[in-house]
Amino acid sequence: MPILDVIMELLAKAGAERYGMEPVSQLEHALQCAMHAERMESPPALIAACLLHDIGHLVDAGDEGLAERGIDACHEEIAANWLAQYFSAAVVQPVRLHVNAKRYLCQAEPQYWAGLSQASKTSLEVQGGIYSVAEAEAFIAQPYAADAVMLRRWDDAAKSPRLRTPDLAHYRPILATALQ
Repeated sequence: MPILDVIMELLAKAGAERYGMEPVSQLEHALQCAMHAERMESPPALIAACLLHDIGHLVDAGDEGLAERGIDACHEEIAANWLAQYFSAAVVQPVRLHVNAKRYLCQAEPQYWAGLSQASKTSLEVQGGIYSVAEAEAFIAQPYAADAVMLRRWDDAAKSPRLRTPDLAHYRPILATALQ
């Protein structure tokens, strides 16, 4: 099966499930995140990264509830490693770095923590917690870190029940453009 068909099926079927403790499904979350990036006229690779940033939860089913039990599922690494077979670093690296972008933002912008959902706060603790100043400086100096920070902001905003978004088919041509 062509990879775009695999991605569409994963998002449509497995993505229909609830997104942890959030009030949206995985698919709704992915579509909202991609929509925010598209509205900001982001390049196709960053829109694709936004749509696919949590696909590690879907390609490695069974991580539901791990954060609440104190276990880091490392979904960002699972996603990035899987996506690297098909997409360039402009898609893969923001996905790989989006968890660390949350750690960075909590250090760089102290008010950021207060705006996180309870689920994001819970997962942050098992994902290593807030960066130190030195860790934050090292993070933001990496290639694609700025894109990961933008992805993270849209990720945080992509948890609104009943928010109208383009459908999944809308993003297929964007994903096709972002393929290697």
